[in-house]
Amino acid sequence: MQKNYFQKDMETMPIEEIKKIQNEKLVKQVKYVYDNVKYYRDLMDKKGVKPEDIQSTDDLYKLPFLKKDDLREAYPFGLLATDIKNCVRIQSTSGTTGKRVVAFYTQNDVDVWEECCARAIVAAGGTNGDVCQVAYGYGLFTGGSGLHGGSHKVGCLTLPMSSGNTDRQIQFMMDLNSTILCCTPSYAAYIGETLKEKGYKPEDNKLKAGIFGAEPWTEEMRRDIEKSLGIKAYDIYGLTEISGPGVAFECEEQNGMHINEDHFLVEVIDPDTGEVLPEGSKGELVFTSLDKEAFPLLRYRTRDICVLSREKCSCGRTFVKMTKPLGRSDDMMIIRGVNVFPSQIEAVLLNCGYAPNYQIIIDRVNNTDTFDINVEMSKEDFSDTPKVITNKEKQLQSAMKAMLGINPKIHLVSPKSITRSEGKAVRVIDNRKRLGITV
Repeated sequence: MQKNYFQKDMETMPIEEIKKIQNEKLVKQVKYVYDNVKYYRDLMDKKGVKPEDIQSTDDLYKLPFLKKDDLREAYPFGLLATDIKNCVRIQSTSGTTGKRVVAFYTQNDVDVWEECCARAIVAAGGTNGDVCQVAYGYGLFTGGSGLHGGSHKVGCLTLPMSSGNTDRQIQFMMDLNSTILCCTPSYAAYIGETLKEKGYKPEDNKLKAGIFGAEPWTEEMRRDIEKSLGIKAYDIYGLTEISGPGVAFECEEQNGMHINEDHFLVEVIDPDTGEVLPEGSKGELVFTSLDKEAFPLLRYRTRDICVLSREKCSCGRTFVKMTKPLGRSDDMMIIRGVNVFPSQIEAVLLNCGYAPNYQIIIDRVNNTDTFDINVEMSKEDFSDTPKVITNKEKQLQSAMKAMLGINPKIHLVSPKSITRSEGKAVRVIDNRKRLGITV
């Protein structure tokens, strides 16, 4: 099989060379941040660390962490490392976990980001002969802008569709023979479902690959999307605070995402103690941007739980791999004392033959947590008698308890009654927070 790379020399560089580049960039970046970002300089001074204490990546642990609360406290200009006149763009987080965070970009920052996205597109089989349909949201959200720029770098014919208007998405997809689809996995599933309703078969479209990210999705959901659209589905990872999508991407192996280590230095830490963990350990991802000019973050805690691996990859890339996020240390739900992640619930649903259209509702009544899951039925299931539906609810509840160790109340609801997502899916409604309850 022919190997595809956007920047082969970098993507297949020997690990020793990668480490050399990282060491050189880190030393330079730490001094740059210390000299230009008072907020982080104060953190370093408080910890008793000076730029000269950082001589290589082995010294990274000496630096203080940055958290999202720091970014909110420093909003809007407190972490800006260059004159605003040198910036050409801002992007913002989606705000799904709280107040928005604004990130700044110089033109070089944008160029590097788009190159990282181009690597992801080429790794998914993209070439200058492809038609890349970008159905991520545009505007402040990084998804649309990142993949749009990456598509241009590759030379694809780019369809800047943004999210929403699914009928128009399908019209352009079919009329212009789109070959690569970029969007959230939940929206990809919805497009596949809508195509089927319109009478299309997977072989009726020209799609060959999809690049999906911005929200958690399981292997079961991957297989469902691949079947409904007739494609190979690739994961992509990123966060606005570091640049956007393209921090890491999947290759043809589809078993982990290569982190662009020439631009991003990664660690895995114990989320409770902050201790750096060895390769292969499950922990929280921490990223350091090695060459960002406008918004350079050092040791930023993502709250994403992952595992890193340097096992040799058949694609030839030498960048370290990260697993799909296995959950989030801050988005984890604690229900009746049990740790629960939405991804666990989705895995059960897909294993039991249900589409990933669901909503989790948590509340507190008489000092006790309530835990309800609404699950949308297919048209075929909805035609069953109430007794059959009740039995299915009990079966699904039993499967959930086996996975979670806690018993939710399952509600099978009518088709199309749960709002479909065209951006990030809102899976969890935790009413305890409205009551001022800390969870």
